[in-house]
Amino acid sequence: MTRRILRIATAALLIGTLAGCGMSLNQGPGAAGGQFGGLPTAGGQGSQAGFQNWVQSFRPRALAAGISAATFDSAMAGAHYQPGIVALDRKQSEFTKPIWDYLDGAIGPRGATGRAKAGQHAATLSSIEARYGVPREIVVAVWGMESNFGAGRGNTQIVPALATLAYDGRRGEFFAAELVAALRIIQSGDVDSAHMVGSWAGAMGHTQFMPSSFLSHAVDFNGDGRRDIWSDDPTDALASTASYLRQNGWRPGQSWGTEVILPPGFDFNQAGKSVQHSGSQWAAMGVRRAGGGPVPSGSILAPAGARGPAFLITENFRAILKYNASDSYALAVAYLAEAIAGRPGIQGDWPRGDRTLSNSEKAEIQRLLMARGFDTGGVDGKLGSRSAEAIRAFQRSRGVTPDGYADTRLLAMLRS
Repeated sequence: MTRRILRIATAALLIGTLAGCGMSLNQGPGAAGGQFGGLPTAGGQGSQAGFQNWVQSFRPRALAAGISAATFDSAMAGAHYQPGIVALDRKQSEFTKPIWDYLDGAIGPRGATGRAKAGQHAATLSSIEARYGVPREIVVAVWGMESNFGAGRGNTQIVPALATLAYDGRRGEFFAAELVAALRIIQSGDVDSAHMVGSWAGAMGHTQFMPSSFLSHAVDFNGDGRRDIWSDDPTDALASTASYLRQNGWRPGQSWGTEVILPPGFDFNQAGKSVQHSGSQWAAMGVRRAGGGPVPSGSILAPAGARGPAFLITENFRAILKYNASDSYALAVAYLAEAIAGRPGIQGDWPRGDRTLSNSEKAEIQRLLMARGFDTGGVDGKLGSRSAEAIRAFQRSRGVTPDGYADTRLLAMLRS
């Protein structure tokens, strides 16, 4: 689960990556650091011989980090270079799903299954909720998003996969540090190397923890002496997810947020995760809760701009973002949880007629913004919070609604 943290993870390499595909490699449970520079990485020319050379060079680093020679030699004995994993790491679709399609795919098929799973594991989830203060529907929703309730845990051998990615070198130090974390898990006796399986990028178990995050947050909730997130029994994985969220800011008794209705002429300079107000302040601005009731304190999130639904997010939404730094992912967890709990879904209408921007067009938006002096933090075709702030600043400069939304009209305006 999964900057995160490189999740990886976290889904994901793309905003639409779902269960079983590995976490986003720069967010989600587990971002490891380490002193692993200078190893003889592949540099785009990987080979079995080069991989074995890397393993021998890496061995003293691992031993210096506390891994025993017996653990290292046993776990790495069958490791070999896997070019297919490198290909997956390089792969990126030119198009990603708009948020409404992503949410449709993430939530729709999982609501009924999530309710059934919540009932099946009701006693366990009650105990987890009592200990960590994270509602059962949130824990089950993360489980659904990460592995489709255990159906997509992955069957890739983690140690060889991480070794391949570390040797490849594109994120070599990150994956080398995660490999050491994986070896520590094996050394501790939680699992052996043969049963340490997961996604190609190193995410493991029912809720797809990276090894470093496992070491920091995994718990032995059923008391059998092992923190087992790999077996068919999801108890330790579900408890570990609640532990992760609680340690990353989840506030018991508080919701993740709510859908809100913005007043006509709402000042979108007040939108965005960097702006926070009390519930009474939002109410004074005319913000109303979509389902009625008091407006909580927090920030306004309008992922499709002024023409889409708006959400008031609390600190608990930010805790979900620590699991995976995508707003789309966090909203999917939130509304899958709503579905599991039997509460209404999103009421507002999305601008479904908008054409999907390609990653190349998104990168062009970033380049054009940078050229005009609006800092997006770089050009990568991924329009995150930094890019949204730059878009708002540009929109303000042009006297249009500063909602931070990137569409074909924004691109045309930047090109003019």
